[in-house]
Amino acid sequence: MGAPRSQNRQMFWRILRRLLGANHGRLFVILLALGAGAAVTAALLNLQVDAKHRITSEFRAFGPNVLVVPRNASSSGFPTLPESIAHSIPVNTASGHVAVSSSLYVVAKVSAPQSGNSLSAVIAGTSPLILLKISFNPAAERAGNSGAIPTSTADRECIVGSDVARQLKVPQDAQLVVTYQDRRETCRLANLRETGGPEDDRVKLDLRTAQQLAALPGRISVLELIVPGTPAEIQSYISNLQRILPDAEVRPVRQFTDAQAKIYSRISGILNFTVGVVLVLTALCVMAAMANVAVERRNDVALMKAIGGARRRVLRFFLTEAALLGVAGGLVGSAVGILFSIWLGKQVFGVAAQPRLIVYPIAVALTTLVAILSAYPLRHLAGVRPAAVFRGEA
Repeated sequence: MGAPRSQNRQMFWRILRRLLGANHGRLFVILLALGAGAAVTAALLNLQVDAKHRITSEFRAFGPNVLVVPRNASSSGFPTLPESIAHSIPVNTASGHVAVSSSLYVVAKVSAPQSGNSLSAVIAGTSPLILLKISFNPAAERAGNSGAIPTSTADRECIVGSDVARQLKVPQDAQLVVTYQDRRETCRLANLRETGGPEDDRVKLDLRTAQQLAALPGRISVLELIVPGTPAEIQSYISNLQRILPDAEVRPVRQFTDAQAKIYSRISGILNFTVGVVLVLTALCVMAAMANVAVERRNDVALMKAIGGARRRVLRFFLTEAALLGVAGGLVGSAVGILFSIWLGKQVFGVAAQPRLIVYPIAVALTTLVAILSAYPLRHLAGVRPAAVFRGEA
């Protein structure tokens, strides 16, 4: 029983090799069409996946996209949260690590003994406090690399917004005095910050100093989170976090999440539409070539059926041939397409796209599916009547 089955299998592959090699010009045209379609498909899909990762990382640079605030934050008074609430934040998600920052805000008087100027400004106590290099003052370049700022009483440092620095008329490394009610703290102007936003009117201290100044030990005004992921994943994280923190209010920063959703949906929609058009055009090209194949192979199919070949076995020949052509064209074309997307990303966006390995099997699978569907004209060959073909009637 095993010998006839093995012989049939050998005969199947022998006939298939003959079919593939019968017309090298036609074979080259089909492979060229499938390879070109796979290359464009892989390039566009790689750009789409890379755009998703880049948009997520770029929006993280703008700052927090989720806030945890007291439920009565809009009421009068000074609502705060316990600092320990930060330990309840899940920091590991499927999309990456969540960055958490605790902040305490208070309006206090800031004065500069050197210039004699003073003003009221928002004091933002932040943990961790990071030194930021900016172009507002060339002297800022002398500041050290990013890192936690020491909080000793003798050498407390602060980051001053550009508007505050201009009004106080203070240079780099100047001493500032921050006064709130009957309490005061001193700090050294370690860096200047200019963002064009509300941060320009603030003075940033480390969280412990701000808590001492406001007499609110262990209390914070807000938790600022940078949550990675797509807008849907961020919204899911917010819903889960609200269940974990029923006594607080979890708010998304809409201008970030909505902008991220709009940009990615537009890019994704355009690229998906283009991929669909490319696959349809590839299918039409291959189908035209397969129609010529159907005409050329009528006699071969009639002979196979005359010697006892079943309709199902004839169809299996053609479907296997189409699948092999799709896999071959997809493997070569997808590799070329991913390399092409790296160059295309650098030329169009100024940044080379990263090769995303998940794109490769998807592009090969799509190309193979297109090749199999494009073999539709060959199914009519299974229904030819050998006698009619040999008499020249069909």
